[in-house]
Parts: sequence; structure tokens; C-alpha cells
Amino acid sequence: MTSLLIAIASMFSLALLAWFAGRVLRLSVCPVCAGVTGTWLWMIGARLGGYAIDSTILAMLLGASAVGIAQWIENRLPQARSPLLWKALSLPVGFAAAYGLAAEHWKLAAAAGVVLALLTALFLRKQSADTGGSATVAELEERMKKCC
Repeated sequence: MTSLLIAIASMFSLALLAWFAGRVLRLSVCPVCAGVTGTWLWMIGARLGGYAIDSTILAMLLGASAVGIAQWIENRLPQARSPLLWKALSLPVGFAAAYGLAAEHWKLAAAAGVVLALLTALFLRKQSADTGGSATVAELEERMKKCC
């Protein structure tokens, strides 16, 4: 129970700090995301430093970040991209990365991070076939009508 209270206090404190920094520095930072991310970052650091860290709490925080990142990217997808396909592919990979971090399987975490970066690049890439727009389509249709 103490571990949970420490994690909640950390999330709240770091979120408050991020909110204040965002106001002062005029940065667009989600305070809740910063609080959650900051908490699991220091928890991983503490674990690497030899401190006992509750793996369940760490896993919950990492999972929340995986879902939050997927949602953040979903809101930025080009119109032609499927949000459902994005989430169906990115969430399992994000959870694998989270598991790798929580269980200290660094190769798994790194590999999942690379796959997640590639998926993100693929889904956020603009489609080049859209450059002509409907004017080009209309012009081609008009030419085809006059053809024969």
C-alpha cells in the first residue's frame, strides 16, 4: 500500500510541476502524461539502483503510457489511415515494450521500441498519391469523355 501511495504522490507532484512549467515556459505538455512518465522513469532508475520497486505499479504506469501514446498518435493520423488498425498493431507492441522495461528484458524493450517507431512512421507518413486532388481527377474524366 505504501508503494501505491508513493506512486500516486509522485504522479500528482510531477503533474503539478509539469503544469506549472508549461504555464511559465508556455510549453504544450500534458501534465498527467508527464506525471505518469516521470514516475515510471524514476521507478526504473531506482530499480536499476538496487531499490525494491513494486513491479505491479510499474507495469500499470507503463501500460498507461502505452495507451496514452497510442491515443496521442491516433489523434494525429492522416485521414486515410485506420485508427482501429493503428491501435490493433501499436498497442500489443507498446505492451511488449512496457513488459520489457518492467521485467528488465532490455532487448525486448528495444526491439519493441524500434517496431513501434517504424509503425508510427508508416502510419503518420503522408500519402503521395493525394497531391493532385479532385481537380486532376475531373480533368482526366473530361479528357476521357472527349477521347472517343
